[in-house]
Amino acid sequence: MSTPNLSPALPEKVSISEHVLFQAIEGEGVLLDMAAEQYFGLDDVGTRIWQLLMEEGDTGKVLAQLLTTYDADEATLRRDLANLIEQLRNDGLVRVES
Repeated sequence: MSTPNLSPALPEKVSISEHVLFQAIEGEGVLLDMAAEQYFGLDDVGTRIWQLLMEEGDTGKVLAQLLTTYDADEATLRRDLANLIEQLRNDGLVRVES
């Protein structure tokens, strides 16, 4: 019996940490955590999510934008968004509010 792929809950709000710099380069994103002196890379979808989080902060609005942009069902996009936010939070790049 397989275990379902559980994703973290989607928080209501996400704010970008003040010590993170972002640059889009040819559709992909580079994040520099000035505090930890570490670079992180984002693919094109991750880059779009980062841009929407910077603009909106409201994950419901981000999810709505993703639904109009990508050919994927809401459950898949919600799970992917929640997983990326959790990774970003774990790396100290964003703060989340429930």
